[in-house]
Amino acid sequence: MKNNALKADDLANGQSYIWEKHYPDGINWNLEIEDAPLFSILDNAVKSFPNSPATNFLGKEYSYKELSNLIDKTVVGLQKMGVAKGTKIGLFMPNSAYVVVLYFAILKAGATVVNYNPLYAIDDLLFQIDDSETDIIVTLDVPELFSKVDGLLNESRLQKIIICPMHADLEKAPEQKIIEQSEKYIWLDSLLTNDGSFNEVVINPNKDIAVLQYTGGTTGVPKGAVLTHKNLYANTKQMQAWYDNVEQGKDTQLIALPLFHVFAMTVAMNLSVINAMRMYIMPKFDMKEALSLINDEKPEYFAAVPTIYNAFAGYSQISDYDFSSLKFCLSGGAPLPLEVKKSFEKNTGAKRVVEGYGLTESSPVATCNPVSGKTKSGSIGMPIPGTVIEIINPDDKITAMPIGEKGEVCISGPQVMDGYYNKPDATKDTIVNGRLHTGDIGYIDEEGYVYIVDRIKDLILVRGFNVYPKHVEDAIYKHSDVAECIVAGVPDKARGENVYAWIVAKEGADLKSSDIKEFIQDKLSPIEMPRKIIISADPLPKTAVGKLSRKDLLIKEGYRKA
Repeated sequence: MKNNALKADDLANGQSYIWEKHYPDGINWNLEIEDAPLFSILDNAVKSFPNSPATNFLGKEYSYKELSNLIDKTVVGLQKMGVAKGTKIGLFMPNSAYVVVLYFAILKAGATVVNYNPLYAIDDLLFQIDDSETDIIVTLDVPELFSKVDGLLNESRLQKIIICPMHADLEKAPEQKIIEQSEKYIWLDSLLTNDGSFNEVVINPNKDIAVLQYTGGTTGVPKGAVLTHKNLYANTKQMQAWYDNVEQGKDTQLIALPLFHVFAMTVAMNLSVINAMRMYIMPKFDMKEALSLINDEKPEYFAAVPTIYNAFAGYSQISDYDFSSLKFCLSGGAPLPLEVKKSFEKNTGAKRVVEGYGLTESSPVATCNPVSGKTKSGSIGMPIPGTVIEIINPDDKITAMPIGEKGEVCISGPQVMDGYYNKPDATKDTIVNGRLHTGDIGYIDEEGYVYIVDRIKDLILVRGFNVYPKHVEDAIYKHSDVAECIVAGVPDKARGENVYAWIVAKEGADLKSSDIKEFIQDKLSPIEMPRKIIISADPLPKTAVGKLSRKDLLIKEGYRKA
């Protein structure tokens, strides 16, 4: 796969982009981004700030030097297992310091990280293991997680499971192991019995795959976005330049988003590492725990999806907590409603909550409102350094639209993926004439701020996670009594959107919503499960050619997509 996206130093070609004239003081759009492996951000942090705190998980803290030593020992253990360039290793676990250790160890060993959502259903796991060519998966000794991947050893190409004990001390072996070590079951502590002297692997940042990050795109069929070392390194450097008020080796970030999500991977983890920030890692978002950490530990940075900000804003005791330490709060993953932003800022006193924008295919950040400087409510901000946003006529995919006029938002820059893994046709459909076509409709104003006004895609955003209607529909259609089905997103203040399903039963069938709910229970992840199932007595709306119309159904039911 060839990367058709333009390089940062080729983008301007002597011209000045409209946003450059209004860029935040001290930030250069023409940022020089060298070719470097992604793990170099860790190595540089260790050299400059070896004793600065790196991770704090459940109260257990590791300095950057201690974290690096653990990573290097893990690299040796992986290499003794035969891990090398081309090996795909899945991370199948919730947030912990293990994620940081294994992520960078896999990269240093020359292998590729494949992120897995721990809520995936078995069918989702089987597909992604096969499609990504994952041979090893790392998980925790939590029965719900381990039993799920253990059952895949004989059903897929999966060869080994690396098991990490669920406690905060990374080097401590579990008191009681759920399964004995063997050729297929490798306990993490057994990988650490060495001096950390690993065999260095030569990385080609432009070609070697750092991460395969799965996304559904417009069709809902999962595809692995090929994110090279250069892609992710560039996006981390871009965001480091954008976060222009960070005190390296001193500031801290609270991480409540799941690190298997591309947003958290770059903006929470990698951005923290490149700045040698302390990461307060939450296993999962819990509002009271997050509030206590913000109040007691005084983090300077926080990134979250709109539903989290909405939960904070609506909490009756929010005034009891001190948010004054926060320099900057970034919202992403879904549109940030203006009323949520205003309510959060008013009720917490937080200085600045702004919206950014990106896709899995762009590593992910493409635009962001400034950390220092002018922000615009309702805007997803300006293109970050080295990034070009063009508004292209969606009909011909060539013609650029004038300032203020709507079209498809397209991205060029060094963070744009190399393509979809083993899917050249899908890559050609998405990267056209060097531009990443996002499927979103928007416009650019006279100061270079970008606005999203509609979504071409029918995906449903639940708490910042993508749910693909077709995937849910396919599960429902497996029921023998279903004649017609439409799944769509319905706006919800707390969750962003809810998954609703409308179903018409086959003639003569006595079908109830409870029957469907029970039938799909083991076919979908919890985030994909419909919150409401409507059995309709009337045929579902159709287009002139007889295609079921999701749009017409939502209009008929009185709903509008956010």
